[in-house]
Amino acid sequence: MTRPRPLPRSFFAGNALEVAPQLLNKVLEHRGRSIRIVEVEAYLGCDDPASHAYRGPTPRTEVMFGPPGHLYVYLSYGIHWCMNIVCGPNRVAGAVLLRAGAPLTGIDEQWAARPAARRRIDLANGPGKLAAALGIDDRHRGLDLCAAQSPVIVADDGVPPPASPMTGPRIGISTAIDHPWRFFVPADPHVSPARRPR
Repeated sequence: MTRPRPLPRSFFAGNALEVAPQLLNKVLEHRGRSIRIVEVEAYLGCDDPASHAYRGPTPRTEVMFGPPGHLYVYLSYGIHWCMNIVCGPNRVAGAVLLRAGAPLTGIDEQWAARPAARRRIDLANGPGKLAAALGIDDRHRGLDLCAAQSPVIVADDGVPPPASPMTGPRIGISTAIDHPWRFFVPADPHVSPARRPR
């Protein structure tokens, strides 16, 4: 099977709030393992007190101020790796956190990476689970998703983003908690389990 072409850098050039809903239903692939993105959160850098980049660049967050289309990977609570895609103009920080995905290919490898998962829908239904299922960690920080030979890419397989994505507040933050900057595919069972509408 031919590997899909990565999305062009221009796709990620808008600010995170513009890019986040357009990422829904795109395919994230790493060395034969892939998921369909079904839940994301937008972070607006220096204009967003919940963003890691709010106080300006640091050695850890410098990638968020770089060109769009790169990966920002960080360790959450000292346990889980989480992956974000840098968005917006160069030197203007912004990123989209990938919160959940529906497994597509490399399922055996995803199971091996997530032995605690009980069902297929649990393989990548949270940001730490998603990164683990795809084998993403700190080694991938700063990776260029738009490079033709990149081991990690985001691609469009023809499934459009939802015309009316669901929205809600971001999860696991203590500031700017009321912004409805989380976007997810309506009724998708792979969305974070505690975050689905009742």
